[in-house]
Amino acid sequence: MDYVLYAVPFFLIAILIELTYGILKKKNTYRLNDAISSLFMGTLRTANKLIIISIGGYVFYLIETNNSLWRMDASSPLVWVFAFVAYDFCYYWFHRISHERQIFWASHVAHHQSEDYNLSTALRQTGTGALVTWVFYIPVFLIGVPSYVFISVATINLIYQFWVHSEHIPKLGWYENFFVTASNHRVHHAQNESYIDKNYGGLLIIWDRLFGTFKEEDEHQTPIYGIRTALKSWNPAWANLHVFVNMARDAWHAVRWSDKVRVLWARTGWRPADVAARHPVDKANLKNFHKYDPKLSNKANVGIVGQYFLVSFFHLWGAQQAAQLSIELLWAIVIAQAYTLIVIGALLEGKKSASFVENTRLLVLSAMLYIGFSAGFLAGDWLYYGVALLLVSAGLMRWCLSVDSSMPSVAGSEPI
Repeated sequence: MDYVLYAVPFFLIAILIELTYGILKKKNTYRLNDAISSLFMGTLRTANKLIIISIGGYVFYLIETNNSLWRMDASSPLVWVFAFVAYDFCYYWFHRISHERQIFWASHVAHHQSEDYNLSTALRQTGTGALVTWVFYIPVFLIGVPSYVFISVATINLIYQFWVHSEHIPKLGWYENFFVTASNHRVHHAQNESYIDKNYGGLLIIWDRLFGTFKEEDEHQTPIYGIRTALKSWNPAWANLHVFVNMARDAWHAVRWSDKVRVLWARTGWRPADVAARHPVDKANLKNFHKYDPKLSNKANVGIVGQYFLVSFFHLWGAQQAAQLSIELLWAIVIAQAYTLIVIGALLEGKKSASFVENTRLLVLSAMLYIGFSAGFLAGDWLYYGVALLLVSAGLMRWCLSVDSSMPSVAGSEPI
């Protein structure tokens, strides 16, 4: 059973509690633009699951129900304990390879782009991972773990990882020796030289201790979060695709055919020597690090927050109704959400093109409503809901765009 959707309200409550605690303690770890971007990335990830619902679990379920395969007894507590350990072992290797090999990092990088570290960061998930992640868990299925147990264990493992994305939780004594905690996961998200590519465990930290990838958090070295080649964008589409695009560019510009192929499978960060010389890439200056932080007016921020709640409502409604909706309507929901998030990304960046992008969004979504009504899969109450949501969304966007502001400054934070 997939428990993630049921956990979402608790995630949002926990985020509000952490935000309030940080403000009261004068150690606020949230910025509106970064947090909203992370939350929207999570929305986009779960939105695409409406179309490609847990590919691995679904494939395993089909194989299991259409073939006479031996399965472990799902009623046995020992089977569940074994499944937790086996899944986490596979997760360790999936996670490690996702950092060490370029093609997998291209998908996983979205989770590490935030330059803050708080509970909203946990919800910043890749929109492309579902296509390949499941391959790493084939061994769990082959040794007889039932698909129901597999899906349940996978979602519980993911939910566990939520709370470890916090700067407010200190080290937890003996617990640090066996389990993933906020302290050892802060190391994982840091880009400091001594911290990078460490602590890959999802539930258990023992795999890192066994395979030499463990690093304890050093109280004398403050973690600097984010990625070495900073994203510098709030566009969720670019966040999901930028490493793929950069790999394609490197492959195109490489002279040797072997380098064109190697770009895909090389260790993360590798570039053909001739391409690196002709097309250098700026890396983050960790000695004088500034967060990407364009500034917007309070009026624009209020409109963006309102848009977030509208998109969240639309998303949760779609997820609850998914089983009853046609595939055409599900696609329409996903496209509408994705397009809306792209416009909000442009607003957060203060781009002058935001108005044009918003106008195209209104045209596309209006056309989708008309086509859906004409084709017969959008009628009655669903049509009214669609029109009402589009009108409210358009009003909020106009509220944001009505702010007469100059292009924001990128380096808006204090150096770390």
